[in-house]
Amino acid sequence: MKRHIYCSIACIAALLVMVPALGQNANTLTKKEKKEGWVLLFNGSDFEGWRQCNGTDMPKNWVLDDEAMKVFTGEGKEPGRGANGDILYSVKKFKNFELSIDWKASKMANSGIFFNIRETPGKPIYYAAPEIQVLDNVDATDNKVDSHLAGSLYDMIAADPKTVNPAGEWNTIVIRVDNGNVTHIQNGDKVVEYTLWTPEWDELVANSKFKNFDGFQEGISKEGYIGLQDHGYPVWFRNIKIREL
Repeated sequence: MKRHIYCSIACIAALLVMVPALGQNANTLTKKEKKEGWVLLFNGSDFEGWRQCNGTDMPKNWVLDDEAMKVFTGEGKEPGRGANGDILYSVKKFKNFELSIDWKASKMANSGIFFNIRETPGKPIYYAAPEIQVLDNVDATDNKVDSHLAGSLYDMIAADPKTVNPAGEWNTIVIRVDNGNVTHIQNGDKVVEYTLWTPEWDELVANSKFKNFDGFQEGISKEGYIGLQDHGYPVWFRNIKIREL
């Protein structure tokens, strides 16, 4: 009996140690993060700094929900059909940085995170920007190709699917870009690594669906906006923060 009591006290003590870390409010920065230079791109209460790609306002199919910004299927659209709701953080362009985003997919959901966006009138957000895939790996219709699974450099380099939490659970992706050297860290595991503006990058493009995209042929920009995709499914994003290197 005494042994059982001792174990219970030990477990409670361990939980008490964990509570401060688990109890941090969403869309806030710790003192340590602030000291390290992190800044929030989403404050949790409104869409300040965000707007439609090639637009001036936020699309109507974005709302605030569950301490996150949520995109949902646009009015009159079927699931999988975006409603021209791709958005970007337009306050400034970024060059060398670490970007951290929590995302949560609904069943069958598909979306994406973009960086170095070159906003071009009449062209979609993915016209000339690398995409980090956001996906329900289990039930999404676009789960047949390894490089289309969550955390991947879309249609180029596959991420390990074992690092992804299922639909309805939060995931954290960290994208680090340092003079063209890029890594994707998914839920604490490095899953993708590549270097922009190299022969190896050109080969990746040549073997992907982007090989005939004028934007990719012109070359990925040296700096650009951060953006999120509307692919016609409910997806949540929160704790969007960045630090410049």
